[in-house]
Amino acid sequence: MVFIVFGVTGSGKSTVGELLAKKLHLPFYDADEFHPVENVKKMSAGIPLTDKERLPWLENLGWHIKQWDLQGGAVLACSALNEKYRKILQTVPVIKWIFLEGAKELIHNRLGSRKGHFMNPVLLDSQFETLERPQYGLAVSIDQDPAAIVNEIVLNLNPMQKKSKFGIIGMGVMGKSLALNLADKGVALSIYNRYLAGVEEGVAQLIVDENSQFTHIQGFEHLGNFVDSLSVPRKILLMIPAGVAVDMQIESLIPFLQAGDVLIDGGNSFYKDSSRRALMLEEKGIHFVGAGVSGGEEGALKGPSIMPGGSKEGVDQISSYLELIAAKDPNGKPCTAYIGPAGSGHFIKMVHNSIEYAEMQVLAEAYYLLKGYMQCGPKEISDTFIHWQKEGLDSYLLSITIDILDTYEGEDLLLDKILDQAAQKGTGGWSVNTALEYGVPYGVLTEAVMARSVSAKKDLRLQASVLYNHETFAAIEEKKRFLAKLKNAYQASRIINHEVGFNLMREVSVKNGWDLDFSEIARIWTNGCIIRSAFMEELVVLFQSNERILTAPSMVDKMDGYQDDLSYVVGQGLQHGFALPVFSSAINYFLGSITANSPANLIQAQRDYFGAHTYQRVDAPAEKNFHTQWKKY
Repeated sequence: MVFIVFGVTGSGKSTVGELLAKKLHLPFYDADEFHPVENVKKMSAGIPLTDKERLPWLENLGWHIKQWDLQGGAVLACSALNEKYRKILQTVPVIKWIFLEGAKELIHNRLGSRKGHFMNPVLLDSQFETLERPQYGLAVSIDQDPAAIVNEIVLNLNPMQKKSKFGIIGMGVMGKSLALNLADKGVALSIYNRYLAGVEEGVAQLIVDENSQFTHIQGFEHLGNFVDSLSVPRKILLMIPAGVAVDMQIESLIPFLQAGDVLIDGGNSFYKDSSRRALMLEEKGIHFVGAGVSGGEEGALKGPSIMPGGSKEGVDQISSYLELIAAKDPNGKPCTAYIGPAGSGHFIKMVHNSIEYAEMQVLAEAYYLLKGYMQCGPKEISDTFIHWQKEGLDSYLLSITIDILDTYEGEDLLLDKILDQAAQKGTGGWSVNTALEYGVPYGVLTEAVMARSVSAKKDLRLQASVLYNHETFAAIEEKKRFLAKLKNAYQASRIINHEVGFNLMREVSVKNGWDLDFSEIARIWTNGCIIRSAFMEELVVLFQSNERILTAPSMVDKMDGYQDDLSYVVGQGLQHGFALPVFSSAINYFLGSITANSPANLIQAQRDYFGAHTYQRVDAPAEKNFHTQWKKY
């Protein structure tokens, strides 16, 4: 078989032809090398060839094509712009014609930077005038990396080649890791990354090349070719930054999709955006799934927790793939399950991240007390945390903290060299706003978000620190006793963190009719995700017979024992100058939640006094409102 790669000068015929020949294990020839000297001189001078001057060259190529065909095939790079030229070259029954097409401006820019070629750039206009685009063969866009072009050619030249079963857009850290996870499970996969000249070029193909052990991955940077490489109904996972980028990507995808295809957003999108996108795509018959994915780079590669919500039919089509790559719970079941209607998957991922903020902050506060108040060194703090692990407090975040405390640069602890300014993404703030919208107490998890905001004000903190005197250390005679209380305070705060997060999920579920299964949500969070822990495994069972964490009998027994220790630790910490926003908020939330008669009656009286907002009475029907003229004249 002879393959002829053709197009105007500057379209990349030689580069693509050579790569294709290597891929197909065939010899490569460049038609320019067959031009007589006189032709080369004219073209170098910017003088177009006449048909009379081209004819001997084309006939010579036609003769060689016959020989190459007899010898087993070849790849020829040739302009072959006009149909009458191609007929002269057609000296064997079957030739595979591959047309490299691109905009004149793009090719002109390429020619401007090309050195050492005899074809004068001024001939480009005459070439486009001569060009007759064929209605046969394969046309490939040149606005992508040469390796991606060759990959597309090979895919299309072999009609028997199986199409990919799954596609991923976005080859950042998470997208790449999920792609390799799927490939490792034997899934025929197409991956796509946008093409930005000089910034992002050949990203997908590079991943294919670097992982040559997987023969079932195809890389693309031309969106239409990527979509065309997928079997129908197409299943496409977006792993791109949340926000406008997702809307733009969906908009560019729609012309290539058809009814029945499944589009999955695996980024950290706001759940209301997911609901909006689902409605828009539903009108076009396209299934949209908003899937929360947790686990970081390692989780994505080895097994994340995946939370798909949206079209049930769409989730059913992709569930086998999600189950294949997800982490496994203690019973070997995949850490993924259908969450509920549109928006619900990204909603619970948002709450997951909110709990994550609080879990990280309360662990940081425990570390803060051990280091500053207890004057413990890194080894002693690490040993304390290891002890906690062995006594039922094991979690992913605790385990990575132990690793951090064991990482040194020479003699110095690396942690001590890290600037104390914590960054954050949008999910924490979204959770706080949602809690306000639905009237759900969220102080504990809000404080975790605000603590990061306070930490970001490093300059202001430095200025204020020299203006105030505060005791930063108190000698502790009963060290073991305080450590025991700190451990209980840490566990109490973690119980309250989860109580607050699950309460928000419950309220939103009821208001939106989602019917969320909290035992199942806890189950898929037992592995793969950032907040996986031994406590989460307890919650799987707890939610099977209890609506709330704090009112479950097993938690009542624990909190009865932890309450005083949490109060004591907060008191000692605050008294000696240690800010403990989550510890403090946790005990306030707990005490407020178990108080039968709160001082809120005074607040209602105050509101009625200055604003005539009315109030209800404990000795009157709930539907009746009262107002009092409080001021005595």
